[in-house]
Amino acid sequence: MGKPTLILASASPRRRELIARLGLTPDAIAPADIDETPAKGELPREYAKRMAREKAEAAASYDGFVLAGDTVVAAGRRILPKAEDEATARKCLELLSGRRHRVLSAIALRSPDGSMRERLSETMVMFKRLSVEEIDAYIASGEWDGKAGGYAIQGIAEGLISRIQGSHSGVVGLPLYETRALLKAAGFEIA
Repeated sequence: MGKPTLILASASPRRRELIARLGLTPDAIAPADIDETPAKGELPREYAKRMAREKAEAAASYDGFVLAGDTVVAAGRRILPKAEDEATARKCLELLSGRRHRVLSAIALRSPDGSMRERLSETMVMFKRLSVEEIDAYIASGEWDGKAGGYAIQGIAEGLISRIQGSHSGVVGLPLYETRALLKAAGFEIA
């Protein structure tokens, strides 16, 4: 019996880079095309977990272990959007300026037998109070494009964050400690 396959249900280059830090290379990349609209009244934690599960299920036609993840930036009970334009990114940064927020990174692993395992990483992040000039400079960088909450911690924004409590890799998009534990619990060989 050969080594089981690992399918990454994500088009994110950051998730591919992160999983490589565990010494793993996915056998296939299967981005999930699902509706990512939060349900009415859905809280950030439940939303992140549901998205990870649905992404793993969307790649269920693949044989092997299917790993999926979703990262949600939450200010209180509010789920911040992925910034697709400058106005959205600016609103997110203005909201996060000088305040603490949560980054919820959920992962789901669908095993070859169809069983599903899940983990959730919760990280507290604190931005310094941002000046108009700092927000303008960050917007001009373009790093916000397509990022939950309008920022990427692995870039320029890291210099604007005064405190982080939790998983840095979870904020980037794949909590490595939880991912490793999930794979090992499912019987996937990992060093």
